[in-house]
Order: sequence, then structure tokens, then C-alpha cells
Amino acid sequence: MDKEYNRRDILKLSGLAGLGLVLTPMFSSFNIKDKVLLRKIPSSNQLLPVIGLGTWQTFDVDNSEPEREILSKVLFEMNKLGGQVIDTSPMYGSSERVVGSLTHNQDFEDNLFYATKVWTSGKESGINQMETSFKLMQREKMDLMQIHNLVDYKTHIKTLRDWKEKGKIKYWGITHYTDSSHPELEKVIQSEKPDFVQFNYSILSRNSEKSLFETIRKYNTATLINRPFETGNLFRATKGKEIPIWAKDYGINSWGQYFLKFILSNELVTCVIPGTSKPHHMIDNMMAGYGKMPDAKTRELMYNYIKNL
Repeated sequence: MDKEYNRRDILKLSGLAGLGLVLTPMFSSFNIKDKVLLRKIPSSNQLLPVIGLGTWQTFDVDNSEPEREILSKVLFEMNKLGGQVIDTSPMYGSSERVVGSLTHNQDFEDNLFYATKVWTSGKESGINQMETSFKLMQREKMDLMQIHNLVDYKTHIKTLRDWKEKGKIKYWGITHYTDSSHPELEKVIQSEKPDFVQFNYSILSRNSEKSLFETIRKYNTATLINRPFETGNLFRATKGKEIPIWAKDYGINSWGQYFLKFILSNELVTCVIPGTSKPHHMIDNMMAGYGKMPDAKTRELMYNYIKNL
């Protein structure tokens, strides 16, 4: 994570040097002295890179060797450009197993920050499911265990607190993906004080700015952001449209970087976890974690530009 890269280094390590002319815009503002932005987990002050990887749908490939090989490259690119967080769940088909098999015995295995979830009701069912996740992901200790969509959270919180105290997990958290869940997330943050909260947030989906982020600030909660591209809707809305010239001042050279840098310009965002199964998209996403971040005035300029397309 402390390594510095220029454009040639990145193309070489990614095996994409032959596509240099195609990829040039992606790296045109990349400075050899740049390093990926890091932000603190408030409960520990541990630093995390601001761009990670979600695995919903994208890592549910089971034993497909061609797809697994490509996903190995995705993980390789993320690690080489300083990314760490990989987020999965028992809900995501074979994703936990694929993450475990693709990272096990790799040079970067212990560089990653492993996050998964419990997604069932009942104490024993939850324990069994989480133990299975440990086995599938080939981890003796999990960095982050989250309660998926707040399912039976009052039961699972007791287990997670116990596991954290025993060192089985480093952090625990709660998740959801809808605007309507934000009030309940706030209540749980206030009453239970989780280390992390994961929720939806994007340039055109800003409900969390009403009060959720203020609660996060007050209770010093780390954040993982899901649905940053609104399941692709933002790309469909901007297809064929030019990125505004002024966005280049912030190292923005793709719509993906535009959307991610808007999110990251909110200082209460710890890490964004866009999902992808394509190495060049992983590289593009990681680029959003480098360079200058938009200020408050530019954030609104970015929002209004997209809103009025």
C-alpha cells in the first residue's frame, strides 16, 4: 500500500500494456508520487484505503475457471493500487468460497481487509452461518462481521460483541441498502454503537445526508458505502455524455471516477465498495482514491451537472 506507481507501472502489472492507447485517459492525471487516500476507523484509528470491492453477483462464479482467473486479476489490481477492503456475504451465492480460494496463499492475502455478514435468524443459526463463513473464506479471524440488512440484529449483536472481545473478529457492524432503512440504522447506531455501518449513497441518492451522516459523526462510526453506481443506472444516464472539463482539475477521467469522487469528498465516508468482475474497471475505480478531492462547492456543481443532464 505504500508503493508508488506511474502509468507504465500500472499497465505493466495489470497485463494491459498493449491497451495503452485505450487506457491513456484513465491515467492521464496519475502522479508517480500519489498514494491512495486513507481514512481512519474511528473506534481504533486503523487506516483503510477509501476504495474497496463488493462481491454481490460479481464473485458468484462457483468453479468457473475462466471467470475465477479474471477475478484473480481484479484482486491483484486492487492490491497493487493500495486497496484492501473486500466485502461479501452468505447471501451472495458462492462469493465467500470464491474470495477464500482466490486469496488463500496469495502474497497479498494478509494485506486485505475481509468483511462478511450474518444473514439469518436465531443465535445458533447465526453462529453456525458465521462459522461457515470463516471456513469458506479460509480465515481464522475476520476483520469485520456485519449484520446483513439488520436481520435479527438484537440477537446477533450479543454474539458479535462476545467474538470481538475474544479476538475472533476485529470489528462488527450493521448494513442495509435502502433509503427507508436509514432511520432504523440511526437508532441502532445510537443504542448499540457498532464499529461500522454500511448503507447506500450516491450522487443522486443522498437521503443519508439528511440525518444519518450526522448520527455517524456524533457516534464516531466507520462507513462502508454500497450501491455507489445505483446498480448501473448512473452509467446508463451518462452514456455518450462528456465529462465536464472542470472535473479534470480533480483527476476525474471517467464517469466511474466522477461518481466515486463525489462520494469520497464526504469526509465521513470511510470506504466505498463498488462491485466489479473486470480488472480494468477495478483499476478505474481505484484511481478515484488518488489525487485531489472535490470541495463542498464542487460537490454541488457535480450534483447539479448530473441532475440536469
